[in-house]
Amino acid sequence: MNLPLYDIDGKSAGEVTAPVDIFGRKPNDNVVHSAVVWYQASKRRGTQSAKTRGEVRGGGKKPWKQKGTGRARAGSIRSPLWRKGGVVFAPKPRDYGYALPKKIRKLALKTVLSAKAKAGRVKVVQEFKLSEIKTKVAVKMLKDLQITGRVLIVAGQDNADFNKACRNIKGVTLLLAKDLNIFDLTACEWLLIDNSAIKQFEEGLA
Repeated sequence: MNLPLYDIDGKSAGEVTAPVDIFGRKPNDNVVHSAVVWYQASKRRGTQSAKTRGEVRGGGKKPWKQKGTGRARAGSIRSPLWRKGGVVFAPKPRDYGYALPKKIRKLALKTVLSAKAKAGRVKVVQEFKLSEIKTKVAVKMLKDLQITGRVLIVAGQDNADFNKACRNIKGVTLLLAKDLNIFDLTACEWLLIDNSAIKQFEEGLA
């Protein structure tokens, strides 16, 4: 299939051939949902922690005798029933990540890329090369390309100067093609890529 190609000034530069397997797939919401849940679960820090009654300091002495006081039969002041006591089933640090088949992850990326392309939300630029390394020049580039809102810019190769010009623009996320993930892809309104990124997609999502 063909995608419109632009230069850095937003002028049409013809079309670029893109693989149908990546940019022409049918919708598959279940696969995308599975991939997003997996990605978010993998990103959880899992550092929550609380102490059980055996870990709370103190409470070794029985607060009063077992019988004859008219009060409850308490064995420790660190019981979960007491203030400053331990926690029942206290949460502990854990890893929330789990395995998701690589085929499912790749299919999810292809599905979202196809949906973006079908909606006309993908723009391909010949090369990310600005006249000056300035944020205002990068803002003008987006304006010329008629791109607003949340933008995901994906480059095939690292470009420190371009990244420096774009990194302070609100709503803009920069990624290399090899680092493309389902979360940033689904969260963006526009996908801006360069020619070399398409080749990276073909290799990485094959």
